[in-house]
Amino acid sequence: MEKFETLQQMLDGLKPDIEKFYNKGINSAGGRLRKELNNMRKLAADIRKDIQNIRNERKPKKPDTTENPA
Repeated sequence: MEKFETLQQMLDGLKPDIEKFYNKGINSAGGRLRKELNNMRKLAADIRKDIQNIRNERKPKKPDTTENPA
């Protein structure tokens, strides 16, 4: 959950630069937005990995069928 909170804080932190880029036409704000969005993309990928690992841990283990009983 901590990573989701970090992602939300990052998103909230983009608001001033979004305003500057889209409404005021300040191109340097666009560079900052792109950089932060890339960081968010990396964090989102990390969250996706965590989710998949947790899902795999929750799955019941399948019995080992590689050995043939004689």
